[in-house]
Amino acid sequence: MMIINEKLTVNGRTVNNRIVFQPMEGCDGTADGNIGELTERRYMRFAESGAGIIWFEATAVCKEGRANPRQLYLTEENMDTYKKLLQNMRSAALEKFGYAPLIILQMTHSGRYSKPKGIPEPIVAYRNEAFEKGKEDLPYHMITDEECDALPEQFAHTAQLAWQAGFDGVDIKCCHGYLFDEFLSAYNRTGTYGGSFENRTRLYFNCIDAVKKALSDKMIITTRLSAYDGFPYPFGFGTSPHKEIDLTETERILSGLQKRQIELVNITIGNPYLIPHINRPFINGPEDGETGVQRAVNITGELQKKFPQLKLILSALSFKGADAVDFAEKCLEKGQCSLAGFGRMTFAYPDFYCDFLKNGELDNSKLCIKCGNCSKMMRAGGVAGCPVRDKEVYLPLYKKYIGV
Repeated sequence: MMIINEKLTVNGRTVNNRIVFQPMEGCDGTADGNIGELTERRYMRFAESGAGIIWFEATAVCKEGRANPRQLYLTEENMDTYKKLLQNMRSAALEKFGYAPLIILQMTHSGRYSKPKGIPEPIVAYRNEAFEKGKEDLPYHMITDEECDALPEQFAHTAQLAWQAGFDGVDIKCCHGYLFDEFLSAYNRTGTYGGSFENRTRLYFNCIDAVKKALSDKMIITTRLSAYDGFPYPFGFGTSPHKEIDLTETERILSGLQKRQIELVNITIGNPYLIPHINRPFINGPEDGETGVQRAVNITGELQKKFPQLKLILSALSFKGADAVDFAEKCLEKGQCSLAGFGRMTFAYPDFYCDFLKNGELDNSKLCIKCGNCSKMMRAGGVAGCPVRDKEVYLPLYKKYIGV
């Protein structure tokens, strides 16, 4: 039996295989943060994928932290809609496979990428000239220590709502340049949350601790963590002053997570807004996509071998196309990860794992072609989906937002 098809236990919960559908934002919720028609359609398709884990997309913990006016935002008022969707997802999966996926909610504050009204309203940990080049005049608000002090309660509140809605776990998001990830490189910030390693990780760990206290052992508590931002010191995390990848502090974070009984960690790298080829290798990028995949494998593999008790998820696998599942299996066999994460592939080809189980291979006519059009739609202020493989729904929207 292939490892990728084997079960795994995370915090006492059974994951039925090693396939993870990564948190991919559809930007298709409602103005009040509820689930939209396209949101429901997407997750019902995911429910029939056979994946062991479906990682629900970034969901804001506060209005000002939303990345766009259609980003999901779980509240007391809309919780029942989320609850119904989760019930329908599990029913569909049980009917088709005899098991339901674990469903994890990613909780986020978008920080400098906050656009709750559709226009940039950046909330930053510090001013970063590398990130702000050409955008120096935006109305940046440097979040105060007092505002940071309030965030653990907000994350804990959203986590409690997630439990009531029926999620199996929650993710305290710390990646891709969003608020918590940016704090990791706040080397020159003064006060409680900047400067030393302890200060730069304080807000992140305080929010994790608050969520753990609020939930006890009711849910899986996890995190998606940028191990390496891809920017030279001092503008990014995980890089030495000599501009080399340096995982020293990443390992210190993983040690802190392990002490908190966090078993599952979703490893990623880069910043999709500024250097998308790092975390999302694509064709015709600034480097060969295979180089990007191997970077992700090397980083995750090094961390997995140093922390064998943790279950680490490998990202950037969609680029491998028809060989993606077989490649993921080899990484599992080598001990370079514990689970295999797929992002863009889920938009283009949500039933890829079903086809693999049935036929032993993927269908070339359904594969993600790594064109980046799903992201282009989102960056243009639209929804995200695949206009190539899901063209009846998304090609008209692509033409609308891109103007072609």
